Amino acid sequence: MMTVYGLFLVSGLAVGSLYALGGIGLVILRRSTGFLNFAYGAIAAFSAMMAWQIGNWGAPAPLAWIGAVLTGFVLSLSFGYALAPRLSHREPAIKAVATLGYLLILLGLMSVLWDHSLRRLELPTDRMAVIVLGVRVTGTRLILLGLAIAAVIAMIIYLDRTRTGLNMRALADNRAHSALLGIPILKVETIAWGISGALAGVTGIFFGSLVRLEPSVITFMVIPAMAAAICGRLTSLPATMAGGLFIGVVESMLALIPALSAYRTMAPYIIAGLIILWMQRGTKLTFATGD
Repeated sequence: MMTVYGLFLVSGLAVGSLYALGGIGLVILRRSTGFLNFAYGAIAAFSAMMAWQIGNWGAPAPLAWIGAVLTGFVLSLSFGYALAPRLSHREPAIKAVATLGYLLILLGLMSVLWDHSLRRLELPTDRMAVIVLGVRVTGTRLILLGLAIAAVIAMIIYLDRTRTGLNMRALADNRAHSALLGIPILKVETIAWGISGALAGVTGIFFGSLVRLEPSVITFMVIPAMAAAICGRLTSLPATMAGGLFIGVVESMLALIPALSAYRTMAPYIIAGLIILWMQRGTKLTFATGD
């Protein structure tokens, strides 16, 4: 029985790492540009499909992976360079709806380019494994968990130690003041969109390998990724990673409870809601009066 729990725990950590990577990409972009990118999952899905397509053309696997990351980079950068600056002074809801429109465009384009045939994105590490506490753990799952940890550490260092990272933090605090200080806003925001897109490409590759290579499935991976970002209050990268791992484990473990297994897809919403309530503890509501 313990082996069964171990298998589901490992599976949950792997999927949670995907949610964490997605959440990290969302948080970086939100902190730098103010955009909550609903199209993140669609960018990841398009990247995964491009990796499969390049491999199907007979190209070496590393070239397919590079193509996926570049696809995510270009798709994200296209929106960030062409449309995002024109929406920079609009309300957060308007920005979010704009990215939702981009999601629909990408989803429609994928339905035109690829049919609904069953596909699989295989990685060499899928066939490698180690035994941890009696549980077989594939190399892909270990690499994914390590990659999520490395992404958090790398982005913390980047934001704290580099000039561009400091400029991103300044933009997050006050865009108008950053412009007065001479910070190249368009350049900094473009870099943020590019980083987020590259992470979406990586996330798409692993999601297509570990879960399912289906555009709509990967596209809506953005929902638990956003839940992970909310766990980090859209600012904290370590908390976002912890939230993603926790959501993944809870989803996986609920499959072992027959009465709750049908509702495990609700876990991201419930966990995000509870986190919001916990963060608002002790907050006093005030109501304006006519006085």
